This record gives sequence, structure tokens and C-alpha cells, in this order.
Amino acid sequence: MAEPLIEKSTLLKRVRTAGKALTTPLSPDDYLKLLNPLWTARELRGRIEEVIPETDRASTIVIRPGWGWRFDHQPGQYIGIGVEVDGKFHWRSYSLSSEPTRSGGTVSITVKAMPEGFLSDHLVNGVKPGTIVRLAAPQGNFILPDPPPAKMLFLVGGSGVTPVMSMLRTMARRQSMPDVVMAYSALHEDDMMFRAELRSLSEEQDAFTLYERFTEADGILTPDQLDDVCPDWKERETWACGPAPMLDATIEHYEEHDLRDHLHVERFTLNLDADGETGGTVTFGVDGPSFEVDGATTLLEAGEANGINMLFGCRMGICHTCDVPLAEGKVRDLRSGEEHDNPQQYIQTCICVPVGDCTLEL
Repeated sequence: MAEPLIEKSTLLKRVRTAGKALTTPLSPDDYLKLLNPLWTARELRGRIEEVIPETDRASTIVIRPGWGWRFDHQPGQYIGIGVEVDGKFHWRSYSLSSEPTRSGGTVSITVKAMPEGFLSDHLVNGVKPGTIVRLAAPQGNFILPDPPPAKMLFLVGGSGVTPVMSMLRTMARRQSMPDVVMAYSALHEDDMMFRAELRSLSEEQDAFTLYERFTEADGILTPDQLDDVCPDWKERETWACGPAPMLDATIEHYEEHDLRDHLHVERFTLNLDADGETGGTVTFGVDGPSFEVDGATTLLEAGEANGINMLFGCRMGICHTCDVPLAEGKVRDLRSGEEHDNPQQYIQTCICVPVGDCTLEL
């Protein structure tokens, strides 16, 4: 949730004070929001300024945040974005591909349209400049240390390059590029996001080495090939982001070499087990609306699909932003299969599904 806006402008204070006496029963914030949708202290908002194609399936979305936004995110973090489609807000989390700077007053995410991704396809192919979106503040621990380590290795695949771009752009702007090797896997050359920028960076920065892997022609880069790609990989701090099989294999490889503490991993999706009960009727809030939810749809997704304002953060069961009390009934954690049925127990709606009828306190 957005932190309360700190009034820094004396003029703004006077406008709100005068407006309060004239605009009852609406608040000054209500009227300021009518003048400019970004002038609201109640929630973080942003306006899409530009949609820049990166590949046939990916675009960079440039967003101008409104009041309350702080340009102090750490390179590698992600934000939540809520987009209204057909009268309903759909929320997802995307890594910031821009560096943390006030220059230009914008931030950017880079989104790859996925066959099963309703919102990702809309952001890449449907959203228009001028669209007002809701924002959630930056979060995440997949970040660039300050100062960066002397030797770094980035292992990325597909859209996993997006948080790493924020790190690379930050180091290049600060002129603090250490010894960096980046192994980037894409289906083919035209599917490689930020291709021109990365190649230019490798030419301009002597300390930056780019290894390109096109899996349609060369096959998947396996961990046992790291000795060929980066002979001193064991001496480097490593950041890995990409498809789940790639990350699973990388983690196993580093554990075998007792180097897990030197590996930083960012997952965009979780492998959730949807086997078990077939769901039930979920009531969102005591005496609130009820909807039928199947056993493969999380409580968070079900609420969003039915227009319920659900809090969320990582959508992966890490940050606990989505936690709500369970009023009654039973739910199951899709990661572990563990079931919870204790009244007033806080549950994570992003990774839990109903096991029969249940009620959430919202």
C-alpha cells in the first residue's frame, strides 16, 4: 500500500485547507483527482506515457508516477501494476527495467506477452499511452548491492533479463561497472530483448562481457557448460533469473559446489500443485459477496477476477502483503499442500486455494 503523502508544498496545503471548507461532503482530494487523476494521496497512480516495442512479443511500458512516488527503488526490484480492463482491475507484478533516478520523472517495466498471460498481452498489444494505472511501491530482495561486488555473473533467460537491465543501467550511469559477465539465453536473435543496448554496452564497457545463447539453434545453456562460458564462475557473485527449469538446475549446480550462498535467484512464477480438493464457495469479507472458486485458482486471483480490492505484493508467497485472516472454513497452501482451518489465522491469498466453503476477513 502507498505510504501517506507527505505535504511538502505550502501552496498545496493552502489549496487543500481552502478546498476542505468548500467541497464538503467530498474531500479536497476528490476534487484534485478530478482535475488530474495523478493528484491523489489515497493510492499510488501512474500514467502510461509510452509503449516501446522491444521484440515482436515484448514492450517497455514507460510510466509517469503521481503524487507519493519515490524514485529511490533499488535496481532489480519489482512493482505492482493494476490495469482496468472491461471494468475490472487486474494486478500483476513486473520488474523495473529502469534505473532509480528522477531524471525524466518516469519509471519503466518491460513486459513479455505470454500465451497464458491475459494482462501481459494487454500491456504489450492493447494498452494505450495516457492510460491511468494503479501502482504498488517497489519491493524485492533481488537487488544490486552498493557498492557492487568486484566480480559478477548474470545468468538470464527470456524476460528474466528485465531486473538485470536495471542493475546494468545503474552501474553504467554511475560509472561503477565491475568485472561483469552476462550469459543471456533467448529463443533466437529477434527474441532477444534489449539486444542493441546490450551489444553497445559490451563494446563501450571493457569490464562487461556479453555471452549470447540462442536456444533454437544452440540448445539450452546447462550449468555444466559454465566452465566454458565463464571459467571463473565459482569466484563470482551470481544473479539468475529466467524460466523455472533453468533456475532449478542452476540452484542444484551451485548446491553441489557448496556455492548456494553466492547465488541470488528471482522467480517470476511458482510451480504450484493444484491437485486435491475442487474448491468451494468463497465469501470475501464477513457478510460480503460470495463466488464459486475452483481448486486451481488462488484466493487472490479469484478476488481480483470478481472485482474485489485485494492487497498483494510479490504474488509468490514471500512478502506476506496479501495476508488476511481466515474467518471460517479451510484453505490449502499450493506450495506445500498444507491445509489451514484455524479461525483468525492469517493466510496468504496469493498461494492458497479453498478446500470447501470458506470466508475471509477483508
